[in-house]
Amino acid sequence: MAEEKTRVDFNAPKSLVERADSVVEILDISRTRLLIDALEDELEELAADEEFRRRLSDAYYDGRIGYDTVDDVLGREEALRMKLLRESIDRTPAESHVEGGLPSDDAFYNGESPDWTDSQSSESADDEPHV
Repeated sequence: MAEEKTRVDFNAPKSLVERADSVVEILDISRTRLLIDALEDELEELAADEEFRRRLSDAYYDGRIGYDTVDDVLGREEALRMKLLRESIDRTPAESHVEGGLPSDDAFYNGESPDWTDSQSSESADDEPHV
């Protein structure tokens, strides 16, 4: 199935158009093909450029651009990653709470508090005086 096309008209410096026409003649391709290839190459370079990616993510996280724009520019996988990160940033962290409050030490330890000993001296702890 052929991709839908959109007609684009723009003005360019005459010298640039002349250079492009020379290249298309040498390559035996259309001016449109040259422009599409050049635009695709530029967009791929931008998508790989860290500064551009930072600016794009800033625009996304600030709400200046939407998910579809990120998807169009960087692809589905990267757009989903950014979407998940944005959702985690926007989420309020859960607050921990204990129903009924914390148990008393007696209730927690069943009335007995454990004695902490050094594992190396535990065997001879009864033989040595406690300091």
